[in-house]
Amino acid sequence: MSYEFIEYPDRDLLAIGLADQLASDLRNALRHEDRVALAVPGGTSPGPVFDDLCAVDLDWDRVDVLLTDERWVPEDSPRSNTGLVKQRLLVDRAAKARYLPLYAPKADPDDALAELEVPIAPVLPLAVVLLGMGTDLHTASLFPGADQLEAALAPRAPILMAMRRDDVPEPRITLSARVLNGGMRKHLLIFGAEKRKVLEQARGKPAREAPINAVLSDATVHWAE
Repeated sequence: MSYEFIEYPDRDLLAIGLADQLASDLRNALRHEDRVALAVPGGTSPGPVFDDLCAVDLDWDRVDVLLTDERWVPEDSPRSNTGLVKQRLLVDRAAKARYLPLYAPKADPDDALAELEVPIAPVLPLAVVLLGMGTDLHTASLFPGADQLEAALAPRAPILMAMRRDDVPEPRITLSARVLNGGMRKHLLIFGAEKRKVLEQARGKPAREAPINAVLSDATVHWAE
């Protein structure tokens, strides 16, 4: 499996450099398509990247933004990834982008998958995908040991999957590996020596043990201590 690895002197320079790269990828895609889709992770790590990216001058009104995964909680919950994206990415010039949610007000995420997939299907393949990774080698909500991981890794997986694991507080909804890996440009953002080490140790492991390997081929890894 081959991927490009870029090491930055510090996290601030990584945020600037990665935001520039994402903007360049989006501009290139917009030259060929009427609309393009950008998938981004939640969590705190991408926040500074969003702060830089949101001010970039491009045709944001032709960009669809969606999360790679979401916790099954209302948008006003402090655990919602949607809140972070709306506060730090869909502002400034990027406020013109269209947001495609991965949450609907239903008790069970499985009951909402078909509805949520409707606006996503026409914008595939994703033009640009930004991913994160946990020290357990999960990406999006493709967790080792999750209840539907094998189905989410399958070549003909649906667009969205509900995912549960006993130690994860609430159900998750995630783009399947097929959709994430189909992104035209893929980037992985990681910080710290531990994540660099586990990424290197993941080489050769099957995707059910190291889900990041399902989406890493031809990606660019952006790392800073």
